Amino acid sequence: MAAFSRFKGTESYISDPNLSAVVDAAVALGRPLLVKGEPGTGKTLLATAVSEALGMRMLTWHIKSTTKAVDGLYQYDVVQRLNDSRFGDADVSDIRRYIKLGPLGQAFAADERVVLLIDEIDKADLEFPNDLLRELDEMAFTIPELDETVRAKHRPVVLITSNAEKDLPDAFLRRCVFHFIDFPDRARMEAIVHVHHPDLGGALLSAALDRFFAFRKVQGLRKPPSTSELVDWISVLVHAGLEPEAVTQDDPFLGVLFKQESDLDKIKNPRRRAY
Repeated sequence: MAAFSRFKGTESYISDPNLSAVVDAAVALGRPLLVKGEPGTGKTLLATAVSEALGMRMLTWHIKSTTKAVDGLYQYDVVQRLNDSRFGDADVSDIRRYIKLGPLGQAFAADERVVLLIDEIDKADLEFPNDLLRELDEMAFTIPELDETVRAKHRPVVLITSNAEKDLPDAFLRRCVFHFIDFPDRARMEAIVHVHHPDLGGALLSAALDRFFAFRKVQGLRKPPSTSELVDWISVLVHAGLEPEAVTQDDPFLGVLFKQESDLDKIKNPRRRAY
């Protein structure tokens, strides 16, 4: 395996030592890195940071409920070929013109090693991960229409995110390196906020963090506020020119942090709070 740069995060992505170590392990092993964690903890942004830190181009495969494994390999545009045969003057005998590689296929065909993000794999049906086992193991797939096998020129760095909406098959998990991104503690959260708000005053930051972490302790919230929502909330506080005392006493702009009516009710009604 060729030497590679160690991942230590980037100026815009604050990584803890455990996350950095597991990224390095996945890159060295050539195995997919499966990342779970609360929404807003930076799972998707991790791929961008790895791409930047290691100097590799990034490809993204956003998974939907209707996504099939073959979509990431290639697509055969039968409809376009049929239209060309009926109304066009193109050479429809050349099937290759109607084959388009998907994100995984592009990663295999790339002349250099790339980062491939498979985002929210748990949105697809249960068979989706199993349908990728051979391709991820052998780094190859066949295009029957061309009777050709596409083999990876370089093993891509594959990062897979999951929101744990459904369990993934054991056979798939065995082929991955796994990491759960813990929610940032206060010190790391301060560092993350400073990336987005480098000129933020200490008093306002302290007040915002006090309220934010207090909110997250409220029992029974359907969706506790995330890191990204904290960053947005602070942006609004700064834009409004609020003093730290107003943040502590008035809890302004709660709709930036909470997106469920029941959660807002728990926060606004002290009798419903349970710290």
